[in-house]
Amino acid sequence: MNEPLAERIRPQNLTDYISQQHLVGEKGALTLHIKRGIIPSLILWGPPGIGKTTLANIIAKESKRPFYTLSAISSGVKDVRDVINKAKQSGGLFTEKNPILFIDEIHRFSKSQQDSLLGAVEKGWVTLIGATTENPSFEVIPALLSRCQVYILNSFSKVDLENLLERALKKDSFIASKNIEIKETEALLRISGGDARKLLNIFELVVNSEEEPITITNDLVLSKIQKNTVLYDKTGEQHYDIISAFIKSIRGSDPNGAVYWLARMIEGGEDAKFIARRMLILASEDIGNANPTALILANNTFQAVTTIGFPESRIILSQCAIYLATSPKSNASYEAIGKAQSIVKETGDLSVPLHLRNAPTKLMKELNYGKDYKYAHSFENNFINQEFLPEEISNTKIYEPGNNSRENAFRNYLKNLWKDKYGY
Repeated sequence: MNEPLAERIRPQNLTDYISQQHLVGEKGALTLHIKRGIIPSLILWGPPGIGKTTLANIIAKESKRPFYTLSAISSGVKDVRDVINKAKQSGGLFTEKNPILFIDEIHRFSKSQQDSLLGAVEKGWVTLIGATTENPSFEVIPALLSRCQVYILNSFSKVDLENLLERALKKDSFIASKNIEIKETEALLRISGGDARKLLNIFELVVNSEEEPITITNDLVLSKIQKNTVLYDKTGEQHYDIISAFIKSIRGSDPNGAVYWLARMIEGGEDAKFIARRMLILASEDIGNANPTALILANNTFQAVTTIGFPESRIILSQCAIYLATSPKSNASYEAIGKAQSIVKETGDLSVPLHLRNAPTKLMKELNYGKDYKYAHSFENNFINQEFLPEEISNTKIYEPGNNSRENAFRNYLKNLWKDKYGY
């Protein structure tokens, strides 16, 4: 019994696949694709241990296609071309019957490696299935991304993970042969961080270390697992916990906490671009127009670490983190777009007022497109009071300035212009 438990009970069909019902349920997108026999190239995006590799295997098996796999960590351009040549030789005459090429951690592929896939995907020699824990919009080149559908895999729920443990008790011959009672699951679930593979490995480790009868409790699990064995796991729970602590330290205006958590990530080998990207988002979401320079500095930081890399990037990241932490804060822009999107969802596609429409043709002018529009620069102070929202939501205040010196100036400016219209 050399195979780990996670491998021994890996599901072999969609029926046994736990979770992701939006993809593999009766009306799920992937279920429908398999039934039709037409599998598009796709990217599976989700946290580690969620079943991306398993799902790729099931898709190949249920669609009866040859299956080839590469790991982005250990494969170069030559490996990609070799596999594509093998896949071409084993494929059918029609693109819907072509072999599947599965690439794990595709976000680690360089641009040249990703470029080497383009021709095969475009010509239908292979159906690409890529798996990634990182946002493919940032990590997959646009030319390849445009040829793939992106499917998001959600984190396992508590019920999903407990169902996995029940499956192990019933379906694995070794585990089923033992006298095991699962009394508590909290410690197992917490240490695994929602990673199904890690959960099953920990469970098996605990089972193998005990004499029967075995009662799984929180205390037993904690006593068997060295909680400090991994200081930082780039693909595990701490990856998400520490970036969360880092962001919340900056949002909370504590440069000390920010730099500490930054150091934890750097020492753990975290990708500099990942850290810089999160600061770029924060600069707009949590600082915004309270200090617009923050967004400029964060963007420059991202560009700089992309060019320089470690170890020097640590200084640039530290400078940016401290600047963002000590900047005044406002989430007014974040709140405004959220409110605007909610209004759009509630009210639908409201008509653009006629005076705001463009009138490039004679007919449009005859239909009063653009009529009564007042050109702001033709009036004193480059302003004239007119309506810029659909009639159904006129006078709706969407942007509420934050309480900081810069946005308080915005508030006064808007109040002087619009008087009582928006209630500034």
